[in-house]
Amino acid sequence: MTRHTDLLYRDQRAWRELQAYLPERLRLTDATAPTEEFWAHRGHRVHLDRYVNRDAPAKVVLHHGVGTNGRQMSLIVGAPLAQRGFETVALDNLGYGLTQVAPGFTPSYDDWVDLVVDFLAYEQSRDDRPIILYGLSAGGMLTYHVAAKAPKGTLRGIVGMTFLDQRDQKVRDDTSHDKFISRVGAPSMGVVARTPLAKMPFPMTVASKMSALVNDKGALKVMTADRTSGGNWVPIKFLNSYMNYAPAVEPENFDACPILLTQPAEDHWSPLELSQPVLSKVTRVPVTTVMLTNAGHYPIEEPGLQQMQDAIAEFVTANTQ
Repeated sequence: MTRHTDLLYRDQRAWRELQAYLPERLRLTDATAPTEEFWAHRGHRVHLDRYVNRDAPAKVVLHHGVGTNGRQMSLIVGAPLAQRGFETVALDNLGYGLTQVAPGFTPSYDDWVDLVVDFLAYEQSRDDRPIILYGLSAGGMLTYHVAAKAPKGTLRGIVGMTFLDQRDQKVRDDTSHDKFISRVGAPSMGVVARTPLAKMPFPMTVASKMSALVNDKGALKVMTADRTSGGNWVPIKFLNSYMNYAPAVEPENFDACPILLTQPAEDHWSPLELSQPVLSKVTRVPVTTVMLTNAGHYPIEEPGLQQMQDAIAEFVTANTQ
């Protein structure tokens, strides 16, 4: 597509409505919103929210989950870290946010991982500053998958709000909409994914426990009505590959970089116990857990938000000097 057809967050209402539920210190104006760019990748146009700071000692790349988008990452992480002197860039992966998928292409979760690996290489080609990768919700495990696949030394650290291995039946049961979806629907998708129906869209509100995306009911209504985030529909091919993805390196052998888990204490979708099957097996690099007081899965509550921003800033500084 040509540039004049690009959709921008400056013209979208959903994230502006969501801001009403955030602490006032985090609300963006047109003057404080990030710069919007598009990165051309394999026929796709990938939307980026960037806070440019060429003097920043490090970059933090932000990735959404299956119920959020890049602008929602800018709100709670990107802008606050930019104010602390870091360069931040939030991307919208294939099928989410304002990224434009190449015509006729049906993305899989494997494509998500490859896209981020390639994006990190693109960032490194621009300058040699160290990079930390952050992911919320499903984006947390994606940071692990990317770190496991990217060339050694690509990342100085990864930060996740959860680290969910969907191959684990308990994780799948507890994060799916219900056990029928996790025990019957998921295996059925494996069959459908091998047919032309693989491209058929499926609502994430039916596939997953999207009712626990955010604890404030008003904010939940805004996010699940937004087809670029919590109200999105994704191809069955994507769901099947997401639930069965095998990392390039299993946790027992992971040695790419340090890990920080910023776990919301009031997360009713993916509590701390669901990240333990992954993190308990990681012994070759430091793993730190910080609990976010009063915060939900998509955290909009204090003091958890402040604790998260402090913990990430400290982690970035400690691992990029």
